[in-house]
Amino acid sequence: MNEVSHRRIKTNGIWVHIAEQGRGPLVLLLHGFPEIWYSWRHQISFLANHGYHVVAPDLRGYGDSDSPLSPSSYTFMHYVGDIIGLLDHLGEQQAFVVGHDVGAAIAWHLSLFRPERVKASINLGVAYFDRNPNAKLGESLIRTFGDGFYISKFQEPGRAERAFARYDYLTVIKKFLLITQTDNLIAPPGMEIIDYLGTPSRLPPWITEEELQVYADKFQESGFTGALNFYRALDLNWELTAPWQGSKIRVPVKFMVGENDIGFDINGIRQYIEGNIFRNLIPDLEVVMLDGHHYLQQEKHQQVSEEILSFLAKFPAE
Repeated sequence: MNEVSHRRIKTNGIWVHIAEQGRGPLVLLLHGFPEIWYSWRHQISFLANHGYHVVAPDLRGYGDSDSPLSPSSYTFMHYVGDIIGLLDHLGEQQAFVVGHDVGAAIAWHLSLFRPERVKASINLGVAYFDRNPNAKLGESLIRTFGDGFYISKFQEPGRAERAFARYDYLTVIKKFLLITQTDNLIAPPGMEIIDYLGTPSRLPPWITEEELQVYADKFQESGFTGALNFYRALDLNWELTAPWQGSKIRVPVKFMVGENDIGFDINGIRQYIEGNIFRNLIPDLEVVMLDGHHYLQQEKHQQVSEEILSFLAKFPAE
């Protein structure tokens, strides 16, 4: 089996870096915040060794991919356009699409906008919700959770970046990737979210200092603005997605979530994904709850890899 290879391709007007390995049916792995392609390192080799062509891009704004300056360049339209261009570049009409966190939100909307390009989808950590016709998403979150909510803190350009800059890059990465709290990420009045988040004194067994340093080094090169711009386009997304109001996800989906994920119980996510509304929006749905936190593909990498593979196996190559 060849090692992971890297290249940059032109898609949707920008250059996107991809890591890839293996031959066979195409599997796209879309990472979350604050991550890069490397968050899928365990799944890349696992799936490649089981007969798949695995491609993990750095999303626009991250890693070695381009970071357009304007927050308005980070809508679902842009991300989905990047993925469609990637599929075209690879000469593939369809792909299996796996997304985590921000990547899951993008995968949901890829399935919503262009279902004919998605053979099946596996999403981790972020469920699909129908668009609320009466309230913009960003405004709704701020109204519900207040100014201390992490997404609220990310809205003003430069604010989170200035707060993050009070710490070295490795500490910032640790504060996010090693989160174990299950309540919402809401800072007390007068405190920034990065100051509110703790820094563990010991690393969990599923990640090493050297692995965390890979993220830190890459964000030291790219900065955080491109990654944060996703959150600054939430209200623009609400405006642009009005034509899909009430639409269903018409591709087969496996949804995985950690039972100790942030806000899983207190926000009613458990009841939502077990209830009828979620299943009505996604008629062909399988739900798996794991004993883990938010960054499942790393914390529970073997279990997540096997869950992905078992789902892919339901769709034999034509």
